[in-house]
Amino acid sequence: MKARWLLAVPVLAGLAGAMGGVLYLQGQGVTPRALAPYIEKRTSGHNGVIVASGQWFGAVLRRLDRGAQAPYALPALLIGAQPVAVAALVAAKLVPVASTDEARRAFAAAIPGDVITFLPGVYLIDRPLRADRPGAVGRPVVVRAERPGTVSIELATSEGFVVAAPHWRFENLSIRGACAHAANCEHAFHVVGRGAHFVARNNTIVDFNAHFKINGNGDGFPDHGLIEANTLTNTAPRPTHNPVTPIDLVAASGWTIRANLITDFIKAHGDRISYGAFAKGAAAHTVFERNVVLCEQKLQGLPGQRVGLSFGGGGTGKQYCRDRKCITEHDGGVMRANLVAACSDAGIYVNSGAGSLLAHNTLLDTAGVQVRYPESSAQLEGNVIDGAITSRDGAVVRQGDNQSSSIAALYAGLHLQRSQFAAPGALDLRWKNQPPRRSAPERPLDLCGMARPASFAYGAFEDFGACLQPRRPLN
Repeated sequence: MKARWLLAVPVLAGLAGAMGGVLYLQGQGVTPRALAPYIEKRTSGHNGVIVASGQWFGAVLRRLDRGAQAPYALPALLIGAQPVAVAALVAAKLVPVASTDEARRAFAAAIPGDVITFLPGVYLIDRPLRADRPGAVGRPVVVRAERPGTVSIELATSEGFVVAAPHWRFENLSIRGACAHAANCEHAFHVVGRGAHFVARNNTIVDFNAHFKINGNGDGFPDHGLIEANTLTNTAPRPTHNPVTPIDLVAASGWTIRANLITDFIKAHGDRISYGAFAKGAAAHTVFERNVVLCEQKLQGLPGQRVGLSFGGGGTGKQYCRDRKCITEHDGGVMRANLVAACSDAGIYVNSGAGSLLAHNTLLDTAGVQVRYPESSAQLEGNVIDGAITSRDGAVVRQGDNQSSSIAALYAGLHLQRSQFAAPGALDLRWKNQPPRRSAPERPLDLCGMARPASFAYGAFEDFGACLQPRRPLN
């Protein structure tokens, strides 16, 4: 008997060491998907056995945390750009354009109430179209296509539309980066200075580093914008050292980012860190609501860190901050009813973001929610988080009533939240059983735009089927 116990001692010691290691990693907020590339990097450049061992261990960690990886089969969603046009303004002045030169003249002469309408066709733009003349309250300058899919704008320039005047609206357009060198296509839209009350609705925008870039300058800050029901994606990793973030908002306040589909924002060079959308630079009162963010839909298995939504991003140089100090990167932000999935890093990240509310979001196959630095404070309510909630470097996190995991559970390959859905890897998010429910005084619309019942489901949606476009009958 004594001999048996002696043989068991190394095994027990190994198990105790492994458990202690996992608990340490949990305390440090290190998820398996974060540890994997670290091990691979540390073992690279050594002899073949060490390299192979590091790669094997990295693959095991990713499998435990992320499961089997395959391109997400994206169903036709009612979130993002739609085949039905945004309705035209009543009693507006129609300004039809049939060439890039005509569009440039229409922009230069625009007055409040103009509706600059691209006629069906393909338009190559090799230098920015500038929106420098203001619209007015209730009478914006509108740039549009009559029907989605009929106007294709090819941008062979670093910036496509530069909006530096208030009350401009863009809708129903298909815009693609067409630079000779892909990295040179920086922004489809650059909203800057006096470009307040900007609106973009129902546009499909493909192949840019930052599809929307929003920032202040010496003329002021473009506050109170709306980016709603757009599809933002890339067809390949972005070969750039510059920021890769489809919605890159710096120092502007009062923006709403709603009902957009954001996918495949892979940064191939530099630090390889990218974000689906962030607001930072001493911005305030940004609302991210009812968006679907798939960090890796078709472009999977590539090096780098992908973050879903963020207040604070990676931080801002003080000279670019609204207050020239960036005491906080963001104040009073709200993220609610968003679906964030397939991210190699955090689904939601708060960096020096004070007074943040994170409510009724669903995070699947991400590193969870991370809140960092003493300036950060976040209230979490009603979220479904397939991962952990972690605070780092003095951040304050107030956890209300949420569903989440521990990091230790991830190292064991346990995903209780993910397992509530039929086939999350295929984006089949039907509840397997009755969804867990809660009651709260506030019941904002869910991801699909549906009203919540008195007792409503945790997370972003009641019934994901309500987010799907109805199938059209065959002719």
